[in-house]
Amino acid sequence: MEQPRNDKRPSQKRQPKGVKILHEDKDIIVVNKPSGMLTVGTDRDKSRTVHYLLNDYVRKGDPKSRQRVYVVHRLDQETSGLLLFAKSEQAKAFLQKNWEETDKHYLAIVQGHLLLKEGEICSRLVENAAYKVYTTDNPAEGRRAKTAYKVLKEVGDCSLLEIHLFTGRKHQIRVQFADKGHPVVGDRKYGNRAPMLNRLALHARSIRFTHPFNGRILTFDTGIPDDFVRILGRLQR
Repeated sequence: MEQPRNDKRPSQKRQPKGVKILHEDKDIIVVNKPSGMLTVGTDRDKSRTVHYLLNDYVRKGDPKSRQRVYVVHRLDQETSGLLLFAKSEQAKAFLQKNWEETDKHYLAIVQGHLLLKEGEICSRLVENAAYKVYTTDNPAEGRRAKTAYKVLKEVGDCSLLEIHLFTGRKHQIRVQFADKGHPVVGDRKYGNRAPMLNRLALHARSIRFTHPFNGRILTFDTGIPDDFVRILGRLQR
């Protein structure tokens, strides 16, 4: 049985600073990540991450607590939107095993107007030693990446897209649309023109998945974020 949206949210007093929890139960946590925040730590930054904040949150500030959260998937630092975390190894294993069946939708503002207003992009992606992802025709190197898109609105010389991610490869959306000549607005890594924003115009809008233990279908949808509305307003001038 599908549970269309779960509004069981912790009180504002219990929210970890810097990230909003949309749902929490004994097995999972769903959060809305802001642009600019890392999902997990790096050698340079270990504490200003969603993973660190949620670990501190479930431990209630006690560093000796054995409570922790487990990373199921990641978003790029400059990508905002929905992130799913598990509270046990078993929950993490279930969610990752069924990740291909998890329904993931994004919003993106890309440069230019697409000739086809709706379609699919299939390619093989590989990462080089400089941590940059590119397309390859060699099936022995690249991993299959499949993306569907639909143009929702054309504003100025940009387009607002709804994107359905069938696979979840690193930088998948950014690379595939850059290859088509329509890089995501604000993308300093794969863009071919000067960035128009101080953030990447990419947002993980909705996610639909099976709960690892009670079997319910959970769906979460943030709608269009406020900063996207402001961006579109600026582009329309």
